[in-house]
Amino acid sequence: MKNLLLFLFALQCTVLALGRQIEVTKGVNLAIAKALPGDTLVLTAKLYKEGTIEVNKPIHLIGLNKPVIDAEGKKDNLIVSSSGVKIQGIKFIGTGVSSMEDYAAIQVKNSRNIWIFNNEFEGAYFGIHVSNSTDVLVQNNTLVGPKNREQHEIGNGIHFWKCSRISILNNSISGHRDGIYFEFVRNSLIRGNKSKENHRYGLHFMFSDSDYYYRNYFEANGAGVAVMYSSHVHMFENQFAKNWGSSAYGLLLKDIRDSKILKNHFDNNSIGIHAEGCSRSFFGRNTFANNGYGLRLQADCDENEFAFNTFIQNSFDLITNGFTTLNTLKFNYWDQYKGFDLHRDGCGDEPYRPMSLFGLLLERNPLNAILLRSILAGVLDQLERLIPGLTPENLKDPYPLIHKPTYVTR
Repeated sequence: MKNLLLFLFALQCTVLALGRQIEVTKGVNLAIAKALPGDTLVLTAKLYKEGTIEVNKPIHLIGLNKPVIDAEGKKDNLIVSSSGVKIQGIKFIGTGVSSMEDYAAIQVKNSRNIWIFNNEFEGAYFGIHVSNSTDVLVQNNTLVGPKNREQHEIGNGIHFWKCSRISILNNSISGHRDGIYFEFVRNSLIRGNKSKENHRYGLHFMFSDSDYYYRNYFEANGAGVAVMYSSHVHMFENQFAKNWGSSAYGLLLKDIRDSKILKNHFDNNSIGIHAEGCSRSFFGRNTFANNGYGLRLQADCDENEFAFNTFIQNSFDLITNGFTTLNTLKFNYWDQYKGFDLHRDGCGDEPYRPMSLFGLLLERNPLNAILLRSILAGVLDQLERLIPGLTPENLKDPYPLIHKPTYVTR
């Protein structure tokens, strides 16, 4: 976090460097060719159509009254191959579509100290595509994906590959394949973004270590959010809502280790968290409300700790697919717990087993879902209370909270 703040400070100092200010009414490529490093090109016309614009020197490209750069469906709108570039206040349309090339409204390659700020992207194949770059700030942009296209003709809104020290702040992304995509990205920050109604994931995270994402809002994406094959990922105070479908999750964790998932809200999802191959991670102070499954913890997860979480009105609070679990539950609030607190220490006198017998049967055969509200489901739950050994013995909360923790809610 300290490194990110230092990066932002250094970047702003760079932006304040003095240079000439040049008005550009036409011929952006020609203006760039004549510009000197540090110059600011102010785009004052309403529309620019000149194919792909190439920024190959450290300049500032700023739009006045949101001018439009139209690639006319051919290739990239803007290619950045220089460090120290600022792009602000421009609208991008008409990005090309290709099954072979990742055409983008803004394509950044092998650069550093890039600022992409307060721009609009409409119908782009890829909105912002950055590769092999460091110290990049993407802030306050609005990206709306293309309409009436097949999914293979829709790219990601914000896409980073093999990068480090990235900050993605307060952007709005919708209608793309993945709202935000990270692959081989380290020491970066994703904060305050709204990623809604994207075709696949609101956020897709692959092979990216030591990153933070917090206070983001993910709603109604095709499959929710996926964080895969990564370690030391910090996920704080995000909201995951209305991600419904047979393969949809609020948050999918696959092969994750040494991470922290804190103070997140999972509301109205098919599955709040689906954890698979997750190890040595801490889940604390999260709220699971009105989900089909609150937490789906696969048997290959181990050494994880779940503490001070709140489970409210989920069809199933917790479910697993095996009888041996190597994870710890303690001090969680379960609204279905019926015990008492005779010791008056804030915890129930009896342990709580959140895994129901009917939930176990449903996990083994999803067709049993038709019996969810039947008398048989209630009978099985009563049977489990009488014979608790029918579900995993060590999957229990020995200290269930009697009252919901007040600090869980943001």
